Amino acid sequence: MKIVFLHHSTGGLIWDGGVKKWFKKYNKTNRTDYKISEREFPAKAPYGWKNYPYDYWNIWVNNAGEKEYLREPTLELLTPDYDMVVFKHCFPVSNILPDVGRPAVDSEEKRLENYALQYNALKEKLRQFPDTKFLVWTGAAQVRAKTNDEEGARARGFAEWVKNEWDEPGDNIFVWDFFELETKGGNHLAEEYARGPKDSHPNKNFSRMAAPVLCQRIVDVIEGRGDVP
Repeated sequence: MKIVFLHHSTGGLIWDGGVKKWFKKYNKTNRTDYKISEREFPAKAPYGWKNYPYDYWNIWVNNAGEKEYLREPTLELLTPDYDMVVFKHCFPVSNILPDVGRPAVDSEEKRLENYALQYNALKEKLRQFPDTKFLVWTGAAQVRAKTNDEEGARARGFAEWVKNEWDEPGDNIFVWDFFELETKGGNHLAEEYARGPKDSHPNKNFSRMAAPVLCQRIVDVIEGRGDVP
């Protein structure tokens, strides 16, 4: 079982919280052979440091095929090499603007109406690879100083929609509720979990706490418990 974790800085901090060590111990204890690796996706160049709903749609749906798009692998290239793909968004995904009634799948504007179109297109695409399991995180949260109450409410709305409506049992797509873990049920990254009052990166203590939770979620998906509440 080969797993790839696609991430930027927040994901890297969780990875450094002990993901590799956790899997090494799990494999030894349970006589399994789950191999997990990580990579920055998309890279800073040439695509750009953006991993929002638009960008996954743009690379994996809009530019799907057997060729890389701006040096980034499409699903046609990833799925032959990996049995499971884990992917996420950085915390600016939570700076969500109000809807304006003009949803567009090809829009980079962070609005719920655009996210919904992009996620629904992604779901249709991911299901074309039934032999690969996909685990998507709910969006990373912002600290209060980097957002406002309205954006925070929309960020929670997006997370709730992803896990309660977009995600459907019985397919090859699963969700890990990172937003809930970070916010402790609120709409912003909890102060005690943040690297600073104006820094939405999780701190080391949170990363060490979250890493085994992520690892267990990955194993539950692999071992057929992904749809168990």
